[in-house]
Amino acid sequence: MKRIITIITILLLSARLAYTQDIPFHKSTVGKDNAKIAQQAMKEGDKYMKMDYFYLAIEQYQIAYRINPHNSKLNYELGIAFLQEEPFNALTYIEKAYKLNPSVAPDILYYLGLANQYAGNFTEAIAHYRNFRPKDKDETDKVRKRISECEIGDELKKNPARAIITNVRELNSKYNEHSPIISADESVMYFTSTREAAGSVMNQETQDYNESIWQSYREGGKWTRPMNIGEPINARNSDVATVALSNDGQSMIVVVDGNLAISRLMGNRWSKPVVISEIKSKSKESSASFANNDRELFFISNRPGGIGGTDIWYSIKDRKGKWGNPINLGPQVNTPFDEESCFMHPDGRTLYFSSKGHNSMGGYDIFKTVKQDDGTWSKPENLGYPINTSYDDVAFVLCASGRNGYFSTRRAEGEGRYDICMVSFLGPEKPMILSNEDNLLASFNQSITDNAMEKTVELKTMRLTIVKGVTIDAFTLKPVEAAIEVVDNETRDIIFSGTSNSHTGKFLVSLPSGKNYGLAVKAEGYLFHSENFNIPAASGYQEIEKEIRLNKFKKDVKIILRNVFFDTGLATLKSESFLELNRLAEMLKEASTLVIEISGHTDNQGTSAINNPLSKNRAKAVVDYLISQGIPSHRLFHEGYGSTQPVADNKTDWGRQQNRRVEFKVLSE
Repeated sequence: MKRIITIITILLLSARLAYTQDIPFHKSTVGKDNAKIAQQAMKEGDKYMKMDYFYLAIEQYQIAYRINPHNSKLNYELGIAFLQEEPFNALTYIEKAYKLNPSVAPDILYYLGLANQYAGNFTEAIAHYRNFRPKDKDETDKVRKRISECEIGDELKKNPARAIITNVRELNSKYNEHSPIISADESVMYFTSTREAAGSVMNQETQDYNESIWQSYREGGKWTRPMNIGEPINARNSDVATVALSNDGQSMIVVVDGNLAISRLMGNRWSKPVVISEIKSKSKESSASFANNDRELFFISNRPGGIGGTDIWYSIKDRKGKWGNPINLGPQVNTPFDEESCFMHPDGRTLYFSSKGHNSMGGYDIFKTVKQDDGTWSKPENLGYPINTSYDDVAFVLCASGRNGYFSTRRAEGEGRYDICMVSFLGPEKPMILSNEDNLLASFNQSITDNAMEKTVELKTMRLTIVKGVTIDAFTLKPVEAAIEVVDNETRDIIFSGTSNSHTGKFLVSLPSGKNYGLAVKAEGYLFHSENFNIPAASGYQEIEKEIRLNKFKKDVKIILRNVFFDTGLATLKSESFLELNRLAEMLKEASTLVIEISGHTDNQGTSAINNPLSKNRAKAVVDYLISQGIPSHRLFHEGYGSTQPVADNKTDWGRQQNRRVEFKVLSE
């Protein structure tokens, strides 16, 4: 028994000694055959390290590691490779290399600090950084920044953000998934993946397939199985990556051959991407974001004239649809370090981006800045831990409601390399307040027809309204491709101009709070349709769904003119009415045989002696304006019906507003 105990003790001491000894790859220690295999694997690993093929280097080093896990150089190289590919796995090897041989490499203390920083051990990381002796000013500056990042990370971890991070496993694979882009209502996502697809070829060095674009739909709170969107966006044996998606999901920006290019969704098929010539340069443009209903473009570039590394730039589209000269966003947002992955929220004010500068806790962190009323940008705010980590967190996008965001990151619990994760913002600790349909509609003072569907949800943190729905034929109920235009009724500026999808009839428009908007829908062969949205400045996030039924030119069809306004108690047209009436005049010119009646209507407040002549005079004011626009008077009739033809209940403020209206009726085609 004593002999057995002695043997066990010797074995335990030998194992402990083996761990603390730096064992070389020699036939005397690992055997002749094993030494040959390990030395060849080390040679291959070193070759791949010089080529930055870290994944293949890890494979080779692990062959040698299985033969001899107690070699300091092997543990050091394996740790460095993991820092590049799977940083959360690096610490074990870097620490072991240091214990086996504290002098294994001149920079071992720096990498001990870096591995601890990536692991979130900020106190230990700072100690190692401070014990490291830089060889020059560049290394000194680098170490100082790393120490600062750890101090920031330590503070952020003490006050974590109210958010839940979830790996979206139904989207991810063992390959890279990155750069998610979503529609404003979070109904569809496109992302880039290096997984296998039809026609793709594996790169033997990186063990990745070509970058290609995949899509998924959100149904019942879950994302559907991703499908490759195919050609012409995805090209065989060529990389293409997602960059940006318009709020309505009808326009996509991708990177093709290093250039930003736009593709349009034509029905259910994407068009071939067209390079944005005004943005194209000899420099690198890696990310972009539509803004303000596609009238502005924010993008990342390292072009000359920047502040440092890659910066955020922006361009404004002119009335002819051309993008203006790019302008640097300035030093309030851009830093001497790299900025990446910009995203403008549908509210048109809140810009999210990743940066290695500002108060980053390491690598790229996600920040937000808000455009102020005077055009300046607020001090960028770190979104905090656990959204940000000490490694790269990039490509953040946020749905219009502000509830869910998506970004690319590498984490220990991931499916592969870069994964797509969802961040669910919990908001304030008090319960969210949901408004009911009646309160929403009353607050908006908007009109509804019998065929309108209204759904509402409110999130106080976003001053934004999403109007979405479908345009269909009023008789067949089939989708109709229609032109959608939204104007600011006060300034008469066009806020949005686009079309509903020809295959589905779907459309989506984002409307920041604090304005009175007119929405006009027009399709060839149909009478135009209008809606009015008067959104108070204090309104929180709202979603409105509308089914817009378009009527063809048929006798007795009635259309309400939602954006015709008068001074209270008078028949004087407000200037906000002119755009709507101009559209009506244009339609009458195109349908040159159409004869219509303009009718005025009031609510039941007041007497008939007041309401009847008021309604008739308002109708006449509209007719007079149309005549001034070149419409022959014999095609125009007018009448006032007072309160005799209500379309809503006069018992509510909202109902009475619906009844105060001007409409036209087709008398003959």
